Amino acid sequence: MIEVRPFDGLGHFRNEWLDTHHHFSFDTYMDPRRMSWGPLRVWNDDLIAPGTGFGMHGHRDMEIITYVREGAISHRDSLGNEGRTVAGDVQVMSAGTGIMHAEFNQGAEPVLLFQIWILPNRQGLKPRWETRAFPRQARHGKLVALASGRPGDGDAIPIHQDAALLGASLAPGESVTYGLDEGRRAYVVPTVAGISINGVAVPPRAGAAIAGERMLNIQAEAPTELIVADLP
Repeated sequence: MIEVRPFDGLGHFRNEWLDTHHHFSFDTYMDPRRMSWGPLRVWNDDLIAPGTGFGMHGHRDMEIITYVREGAISHRDSLGNEGRTVAGDVQVMSAGTGIMHAEFNQGAEPVLLFQIWILPNRQGLKPRWETRAFPRQARHGKLVALASGRPGDGDAIPIHQDAALLGASLAPGESVTYGLDEGRRAYVVPTVAGISINGVAVPPRAGAAIAGERMLNIQAEAPTELIVADLP
């Protein structure tokens, strides 16, 4: 089963500094058919205006992964962490027992990013934050684990869940294959160009919810990046 969720059918919110699309129910957008996909609870496609961002606010018991597509996002939190994550790189915040944080675009151009929330496999964990560089040239034509709680994904930023977030950069007509273990599911989002998954067309910034498939053959129509969530 490959269910495509078109970009123009996602939840949408816009104000003077944020233009965001919700793949799953979030904030004022509520769709009982789209509450989660396994432990994947949130996938927001955010555009943040220059000089703006999310002020200090709190989270708990959630693995929050940020994949920056364009620009850079600056982070500050109640643990004393400060850092900047640039396009192509990833930050992970394990909210655990509770953390306050702020995220700002301090640049002169808009920031594009995916904000992805995954439910942890247990509650009450110690909160933490980490950012890591993932050079785009290292994932040309192949999927690379960016954040993962699975054994064997040692170069990925760790998360507290039997799940993985992977990224690839594809040239026109280029393809990658990805195997899913029995009983697992996936959620796939291409960025600037459409892809096909086992012959099913997925337009840019649409989501593909996948279950019951053991092998994914993913082909790009034009140069694009794609993000794959492998989920229990």
